[in-house]
Amino acid sequence: MALGTMSAQITDFSNRADPYPLYAALRKSPVTRQDDGSYLVSTYYEVRSLANDPRLSNDLRNRAPGAGGPAVAEEDTNLPPSFLFHDPPEHDRLRNTTMRPFGPPHSPRFLHDMRDDIARIITDLLDALDGKDEVDVVEDFAYPLPVTAICRILGVPREDEPRFHGWADIVASVLDPSQGKEKVQDARRELGAYLSDLIEAKRRHPGSGILGPLAQETGPNGSMSTAELASTSMLLLIAGHETTVNLISNATLTLLRHPDILKRFQTEPGLVVPLVEEVLRYEPPVQFIPFTVALSDIDIAGTTIPKGAQVWLLLASANRDPKRFEDPDRFDPDREDNQHLGFYTGIHYCFGAPLARMEAQLALPHLFRRIKNPRLMADPPPYRANPVLRGPRHLPVAIDGLAA
Repeated sequence: MALGTMSAQITDFSNRADPYPLYAALRKSPVTRQDDGSYLVSTYYEVRSLANDPRLSNDLRNRAPGAGGPAVAEEDTNLPPSFLFHDPPEHDRLRNTTMRPFGPPHSPRFLHDMRDDIARIITDLLDALDGKDEVDVVEDFAYPLPVTAICRILGVPREDEPRFHGWADIVASVLDPSQGKEKVQDARRELGAYLSDLIEAKRRHPGSGILGPLAQETGPNGSMSTAELASTSMLLLIAGHETTVNLISNATLTLLRHPDILKRFQTEPGLVVPLVEEVLRYEPPVQFIPFTVALSDIDIAGTTIPKGAQVWLLLASANRDPKRFEDPDRFDPDREDNQHLGFYTGIHYCFGAPLARMEAQLALPHLFRRIKNPRLMADPPPYRANPVLRGPRHLPVAIDGLAA
């Protein structure tokens, strides 16, 4: 296997259903230079170290001229980059401002107070399956749940929620190094125009959701401009939606592939917390981070990554590193010391992680309590094109009806 072309193989759709043999081959050399001059980092301790290293930047303007690696479609649009593509101190200003209405310490009950609303969305989605003997877990459940939830969190009017369903997949392709930028940029412009109008309306009449408080924020970090807040809202759409779609879908697929664990889960609802954590390790919703840049020469694992080089941090590979996890290819919700990288680490740790965890921990017990005798109809199922945000595009499951 030619390691110099491994990035192309990882992004090749033919490997989407099972990229893990590629990662195993890469781990024989923790840091691998690609033919285009980018570097793949595949082992747990090296990924964790670099993700917390201030010499690694998320600001793509720091790439050396002519450096290899994929472009990212947040570039070259009429909106500024989101805080995901900033370094401190600008990253900290934008992220800390966004956190004020979203969570602790300023709004410690925000997510807790969302639980009942999310539970109602789950119940409504499952009730709609009544009378069916076949369901698509992605289309019927895992996809509409988080996009509806993030619209409520942002304060999007309910009549506009269906428009976000159409934008979500396209905008998420901003992280996909295998896709062209034009389609994503068009969607970002369209969504950006909608959000800018909504933000201006929220400045006058805050209403529900976090956009109102953010539009009027004048705290110690200062206020965000309309363009900054629109860009941040798009990031929240990805962080609060795409990760959860894949988490719920990957968890459902994994449980159906492990009927002994599924049977136990149906009688032990308390298993959901470690089960979700093990899914995050075993089948993480974010497979890798392909856009970091070395700010200086970095010596790691016997390799020097030169200043300006683009670096891919392979989270899914790190999560199956046998030097960190015993028997890493085995799905084990009883695994101890499960310090996975499913939501990344460091200052760019996934902003939507608490929301994704809560939604999955509520959704999975309800789903497997209600659907009777679920069976996979295709294995592997058809996967989404995006290699970064990896999960089934459809997950057809046969059922024997719905429990009350």
